[in-house]
Order: sequence, then C-alpha cells, then structure tokens
Amino acid sequence: MTQDKDNNGVPAIEQKSEGNGGGFKQFRSFRVVVGVIFAGIILWGFWFLLGLFEGSDKPHVIMPLEEEVVHGIEETEGLPHSIEGSYLLGEHDTKAEEDEVDKHDVTLGQGGVHQPKMLPEHEILGERGSSHHPKPLGVHFVEATILVLNYELSERFWGWRRNDLIRFTDNVENMQLGTLEVVRRASVVLMERISRHGPSATIDINLQNAMNWLMIKPEKYWLPAAEQKYLDSMEELRAYAQKLEKGAAHFYDRTDNLIPLLISFADLAGSCDENLVKAEEDDGSSVSWFKVDDYFYYAKGIARAMEKILHGVREDFSSVLETRHGVDLLHRAIHACHVAAELDPWLVTNASLDGILANHRANMAAEISHVRYFLNALAKALST
Repeated sequence: MTQDKDNNGVPAIEQKSEGNGGGFKQFRSFRVVVGVIFAGIILWGFWFLLGLFEGSDKPHVIMPLEEEVVHGIEETEGLPHSIEGSYLLGEHDTKAEEDEVDKHDVTLGQGGVHQPKMLPEHEILGERGSSHHPKPLGVHFVEATILVLNYELSERFWGWRRNDLIRFTDNVENMQLGTLEVVRRASVVLMERISRHGPSATIDINLQNAMNWLMIKPEKYWLPAAEQKYLDSMEELRAYAQKLEKGAAHFYDRTDNLIPLLISFADLAGSCDENLVKAEEDDGSSVSWFKVDDYFYYAKGIARAMEKILHGVREDFSSVLETRHGVDLLHRAIHACHVAAELDPWLVTNASLDGILANHRANMAAEISHVRYFLNALAKALST
C-alpha cells in the first residue's frame, strides 16, 4: 500500500495532520481564555458571598471627629461625646450604627485636593449628645481600648481568625493583628504609668492580668486559646473601669503619662510606614504581591484601633491637651487614622507610582506617615 504524495514529495496524510494541528491550537487557546474568565467570575462570586456573610467590618460604636476641614481646624466649645454606650455594662445602642456616616460629604482643601468632610457632632449623636452624663476620668479611654478588640473577638463574623485550623481570610487576620498590637501598647502604658502616681505605686491587679493575657500569641489554638485569654483581658479592663466609676482606682491625666503612649503609637506607625514604602525585604528579595496586602491590612487595623483610642485620649486628657495647645495636632492625627481606616480597595495593587493602576501601599503609607508625624509633634508640644 502506498501513500499519495504531492509535488514536493510530502505525504498527503502529513499535510492533513498539520492543518488539523493549527485548528487544535486555536481551540486550545480559546479554552484557556474562557477558563481564566470563568475562574475569575467564580472567585469574585466567592468573595462577594463571603462579604455578605461577614457583614460590616466596622465597630458598631461610632466615634466621629468634631466638624473640621483638614486645613484650618477650628476648636469648638465643649468636648465631643465620642464613645456612646457602656461596654462596661454590656449595653449596645444600635442607633449609633443606624446614624453611621454614609453621608461622606467632600470638601475641597488647599491645592485643589478633595478631602472627606467630618460631620458635626450633633448629626452623629442626635439627642443623646445633650443628655449624655459625663463619665469619670479614664473611663472613655478604657472603653475605647475594650471596644476595638471586643469587636474582633465577639462581633466580627467568625470572630478571632488567626488561630483557626483553616485560614483563608488573611486580610482580616492581618487587620486583627494590627488591632491587637495597638491594644497591647495602650494596656502597657495604662498599667505602668497612667494608673499609677509614680514608679513606687502598686500596680493595679486587673490591669496586670489584662496586659499579661494580651501577650498570648495570637496563633495559640489551645492551652490557652488566644481568643479566650483576650476575652478575659477585656473583662479585667472592664473591672478596672468599674473601679474608676466607684472611685476605687486611679487615672492620672498628666503629660508625662500621655507622652509615652503617643511615642509608642508613633513608633508603631513608623514600623508600618517602612513596610508600606520599602521595595525589598530584609533578605534582598522584592516585596511579593502576597505580602503587599498583608502590610496594607495590618496598617489598616492599626489605624482603625488607634483612631478609636485617640478619641478616648481626647476625652480623658482634655485638660493637658488644651493647656498645651495640642488639640489641633491630636485632631489631625485622628483624621489621618480615619482616612487610612476607610481605605478599602476591592483588590490591593502594588503598581508603580506613576502607573495606570493604583499603588495602594503608597496610598496607605501617606496617611500612616501623617499619623506618625502628628503624634510625634504632639508629644514634643506636650514636653515643652
């Protein structure tokens, strides 16, 4: 049996195979493109559904800034009652959640830059602002510290995630780590300095327990479980706040107690700033896309927790802040925290600074560096 050949001596069967091969390549390329698009749709749908189950990742209690524009903040008379509801007694007022600002008006600042406008206090607090009874010194600060971590432990969908056996929500996990670090630093300064009149004074046992249990590694699943010890630490902080209510504990609102807290927060912001702007890791390798979102969400967790606790500082250290003219600097630091906490991209990208895509690390770094600057400037102002 012989094969037919063309004029060049090539078997006809081979020619036919070559023609079919070209068609197969086109079909294969089409399948790859369709497969990539289909996989992208599936992933988008998965994260969309996860977001619906998780719900809002913002604490229910709202602590707004006083009405201000970033450039040219004017002090208003009286103090904002920024922390509503008593977490000491387990109360929760959902009206604050309903009034939350989806009314983000935008104002034009200097240089033509659009800046979010802070709503007036009365628009957030409504009738409660006028009938709110002043709390004993220190309670606002302690409640703010409890609030930010209590949300991650008790109110967020799935609760504390860092020690879960199955972990696939690394963005939330990194936000929780940032929140934990801020609460740790606040509790250390509260125990060692703010609650004592001097280095020879007795350490409050509730604050000591709270600080020790907050130092449990966040990945501990058992013996002890991290979230359980963190919940125990929140109970110890509540016990300390109850003693403040009864006059059985102390809270010293002196500048030499506030300055270490501000410096500690500024150092933490500086560490975040470095991770957000660096192009290489310590080993010389480039910052991978898998680490970009880790750095971003860790800084977001720090900004969110710091914003709430600094509101507590504004309430309980108001006398020294006003005497040393530090209210404006603190408000600017709080505003930078607020802007950083509100950054919520659908996908964190790390494009070049002059590229078409956003560089979300750089956007976060800009606000975190502002936080660091204003906290350091406030610490310097209070020390003079």
